[in-house]
Amino acid sequence: MTLTEQLYWGGAALIVLWLVAFGLSLLATRNGAVTPGPATQEFGDAPEPPAVVSLLGNNWRGVEYAAAATLLDLAARGLVELRQPGDDPVRSTVHLTEAGRVATGLTPYEQRVLDRVTARTANGGAPIGAIAFRDDERAAAWNTALRKEIIAEARLRGLSRSRFAPLLASTLLTFAFVPGALFTVAAVMGHHGIRGAIFVGVAPGAALAYLLTKALGERATRNGLERAGHWYGLRAWLAGHEDFAQLPPASVTVWDRYLAYGTALGVTSLTGRLLGFDSGDRRRVWSSYGGTWRPVRIRYPRLRPAFGASTGRLLQLAAAAGLFAAALCAFAVLRQPDWAVAAEAGSGSLRRPGLVLSAGWVGSALLGVVVAGKFSRWTLLVAFLSMMPGNFASADDGWFHDAAAQDGPLAVELAVIAAFGALAAYLLVLACLERRRPDTITGEVLRMETRKGRGVARFLALDEGNTDLTTAWALPAAAQGIATGAQVRLRVSRGTRTIRSAELVKYAAPEGDRAKAPTQS
Repeated sequence: MTLTEQLYWGGAALIVLWLVAFGLSLLATRNGAVTPGPATQEFGDAPEPPAVVSLLGNNWRGVEYAAAATLLDLAARGLVELRQPGDDPVRSTVHLTEAGRVATGLTPYEQRVLDRVTARTANGGAPIGAIAFRDDERAAAWNTALRKEIIAEARLRGLSRSRFAPLLASTLLTFAFVPGALFTVAAVMGHHGIRGAIFVGVAPGAALAYLLTKALGERATRNGLERAGHWYGLRAWLAGHEDFAQLPPASVTVWDRYLAYGTALGVTSLTGRLLGFDSGDRRRVWSSYGGTWRPVRIRYPRLRPAFGASTGRLLQLAAAAGLFAAALCAFAVLRQPDWAVAAEAGSGSLRRPGLVLSAGWVGSALLGVVVAGKFSRWTLLVAFLSMMPGNFASADDGWFHDAAAQDGPLAVELAVIAAFGALAAYLLVLACLERRRPDTITGEVLRMETRKGRGVARFLALDEGNTDLTTAWALPAAAQGIATGAQVRLRVSRGTRTIRSAELVKYAAPEGDRAKAPTQS
């Protein structure tokens, strides 16, 4: 065995040893079992906040309903008020009280939730659905910061600790890159080049480090397991009430802090679902633009032809659709029955009925694809697969044989020619309309979504204040400086739903997601 082979085998052995050590570490630091206490309605002498109870009740893995439980706890303490004007709990509203405006001494995560409520109720009360964020990234950042603050509180109370000790985590991280060093030396000795050496050196360590970071989390302390058992007893007592799971948020006036703890422990399914601090429903957004809160439904025209296209692009697509229709029409009209001859499938003849028809149809489509600028190696793969049914079809009978024997265009060919001819005419009309002066509209940005793909337009949903239904516009990928919640003046082309220019009228108001929480001692 050469030295290069020894280095490779040594690196592989070190990877196996690292995985064994990692598995033993996971086994040694697994969370202890919680022994549920007897059903009780008592909180205890110094009860943990509902947000911390959410961590304990979820086996130290997450804090799914911590924000909703914290809001209910603030309502039970009189800092905010939840009202339900009718029978539908979805129409419930949240209001900031005088005590909430001057509240002090709150924990960082309580202040974070209160800041969010304060921002959304700046002009009075707000629907509970308006608490949700309009932007996915801001919602994720807000909830990540909230989780860190709750974990810090749990550690401060001696209920939680890091799963891996700092020394153990550092040791595993360091030795994760040792096999890669051996691989790098072996690759250099084997004359594989610098790039190959760097790749085989970094890739194993990166994979092992990824496994390590996914395992980093929280685990219970002895005191944490005892307190979790107590709260499991409260969960059992709350679950014994049949109607408790369907209590609306406004029932906090009756159930006081029990509703907050029930939400933290996952008992109140309705309240936890309504009080969402995530990115909300992308097709139904609450807006106060115009003076009153109302839900605005959003339509996303993903399949609309020429959505967000420029005049040049419209002409190119029209030419592609027209060329495809013309090529298919020429093939259908000029095709003669004697172009195809009876031959056994797989015989190698190029004049089999199925192969003749497939070649004409696929060739016409490829012309349109090339003109549209969408040709790639994947296009050739799709074209090859499209030829397969006709290539292996029987030549003596069947649909392909009857179609090739027919004199003149087929019904399906006429339908496709008419459809793409109409599409070409539609695109030409849009290109002519794009020469008109753009319309000017003003409103508030409800949501912005990025579509996958380089240079592809994004969706921008605008509330103009005069309707409860809006259709998203195509915001060019290069557009900058526009954020959700901002009021903008847009110059748009309605035919393609394209934004030609955007002018900022009013900056987005703070939504309580960027306020710096007080430092916890």
